[in-house]
Amino acid sequence: MKSFVAKVEEGVKGEDGKPSVGPVYRNILSEKGFPPRDSDITTTWDIFSKSVEKFPGNNMLGWRQIVDEKVGPYMWKTYKEVYEEVLHIGSALRAAGAELGCRVGIYGANCPQWIIAMEACAAHTLICVPLYDTLGPGAVDYIVNHAEIDFVFVQNTKIEGLIEPDCKSAKRLKAIVSFTNVSEEQSVKASEIEVKAYSWLDFLHLGQEKPEEINPPKPSNVCTIMYTSGTSGEPKGVVLTHEAAATCVIGMDICLDQFEDKMTHDDVYLSFLPLAHILDRANEEYFFRKGASVGYYHGDLNALHDDIQELKPTFLAGVPRVFERIHEGIQKALQELNPRRRLIFYALYKYKLAWMNRGYSHSKASRVADFIAFKKIKNQLGGRIRLLVSGGAPLSPEIEEFLRVTSCCFVLQGYGLTETLGGTSLCYPDDMSMLGTVGIPAVYNEIRLEEVPEMGYDPLGENPSGEICIRGKCLFSGYYKNPELTEEVMKDGWFHTGDIGEILPNGVLKVIDRKKNLIKLSQGEYVALEHLESIYGQNPIVQDIWVYGDSFKSMLVAVIIPNPETLNRWAKVLGLTKPFEELCSLSEIQEHIISELKSTAEKNKLSRFEYIKAVTVDTKPFDIERDLVTATLKNKRNNLLKYYQVSVDEMYRKLEPKRS
Repeated sequence: MKSFVAKVEEGVKGEDGKPSVGPVYRNILSEKGFPPRDSDITTTWDIFSKSVEKFPGNNMLGWRQIVDEKVGPYMWKTYKEVYEEVLHIGSALRAAGAELGCRVGIYGANCPQWIIAMEACAAHTLICVPLYDTLGPGAVDYIVNHAEIDFVFVQNTKIEGLIEPDCKSAKRLKAIVSFTNVSEEQSVKASEIEVKAYSWLDFLHLGQEKPEEINPPKPSNVCTIMYTSGTSGEPKGVVLTHEAAATCVIGMDICLDQFEDKMTHDDVYLSFLPLAHILDRANEEYFFRKGASVGYYHGDLNALHDDIQELKPTFLAGVPRVFERIHEGIQKALQELNPRRRLIFYALYKYKLAWMNRGYSHSKASRVADFIAFKKIKNQLGGRIRLLVSGGAPLSPEIEEFLRVTSCCFVLQGYGLTETLGGTSLCYPDDMSMLGTVGIPAVYNEIRLEEVPEMGYDPLGENPSGEICIRGKCLFSGYYKNPELTEEVMKDGWFHTGDIGEILPNGVLKVIDRKKNLIKLSQGEYVALEHLESIYGQNPIVQDIWVYGDSFKSMLVAVIIPNPETLNRWAKVLGLTKPFEELCSLSEIQEHIISELKSTAEKNKLSRFEYIKAVTVDTKPFDIERDLVTATLKNKRNNLLKYYQVSVDEMYRKLEPKRS
């Protein structure tokens, strides 16, 4: 069997209480050591500025203007035009008091101003800190204070939230700069807390009037502090250096450059995943390295298809939920075909899949099938698509296979975390043996598995499995102001991801579980299950609760043991005098409990993806006798899933028609 990786160290059996560790694997390109890095690309500023020199007239950043509620065509700024604007914005930051190493927040939807502000930070060795409000209630307030942010670039629709009384840390800001305009009312509110508010044009003019020489960063300087979800509910600040970020981009370039169908300066990427997430940020940095174009969606994910048709991208990256929607749309269209045409479609599907499984590339497996059946699907993706990448959570093998066959382009899964700059592993294009996996280590990373005895995962067993650990050049420097947590996850140079992986016989990595109770839903959002159970457990209707989330689903479900007294009291008000066991089986009770949980979620300002969408009501509390809880009455999550698997499957089945 062909192996896709190089084993550079053997595994070691655990002794003296230490866990066993599996072999160390690298990309084949790194078997004899990590490749030398370009001497002229050592920071993210180098990535941008070198492309300005090479491709000054290429389109860099594209957007769609909305006039009279109508969305127009894409408009573009070239690399040279963006560079000039970056110089002005950087000068304005310096004129407003920004000093070397100060933190600058960026808060809003993806747009050219986001990137211009980011590059302006790099030009003057300032630290870019994305603000992302879906991390939880008060996250923006927390991050501004925790990161000690001095300036914030902000979308005009989010200015109110930044200067309202609940955002107490806004008082520490020196200035806010709108992506567009600032209303007179907003300006007055900002001045009341002694914060200067600028429109984008006003800030540009300030920079033009007071030009400053750039002060580019060194490789060791901090590039960004990117906040991500924490198990306690408080976001963690992931510190990423310029060297690590630049190395990650160079690694992507080396990896993708070995394949026949290469990315070039003519490629176009559609950006709609939040720039505050590492996946989109890394993809855009890679495109800037190539001198290629990035077009931003116009802000409405429900109208993403319109952006795709207008931009006609060659590269699209998304979380599984995006590709699930694409798959659902195609399936719906297939059901509307007459039976004969549907039969032809699936016959051609099986025919092309068979040739792909024999090793033929997607473009050569069946040109006839592509022309007759699949060209329309490619056209729905803009007609020029060459690469689809799914990340952020596992994509189901069924959907991945379907898209590999029908989209007429490369379809890959990848794996990474903010702490690993997103690019930990990536599949090979067109290799069907990697279906359902996340591929092989990135060029500048190493991967090994570590034993998790309490879950039965052994990296030295017949099917090597364990916690995925990463070592290499593309790692974070630590959690900002949290050395204890840094020490917890960084041991002997290895970053412990908390994800459970399996190494297949060909060396390819498959993610199969999560060590901690922090799971990621299919749209890429982290959810701390124990944290939610403690919140929902405050409702008087709840005696016991187990919250469950599936990484292939976008919604949470739960098993609830109601408090008998509270439930009986409510039932009496409605005139229901049935015994407790019978009450728990009534659909009215389920609806009431969901309503109560929703009220609790709203009261605690949970994000929408943290709402429980379906419940199973049981009568018997979780107990030690059935091995559903520990001696300290903590939920045994794996055992609860086995016990309630049928109920979980039924809840998700009922939720399927409700998905948008």
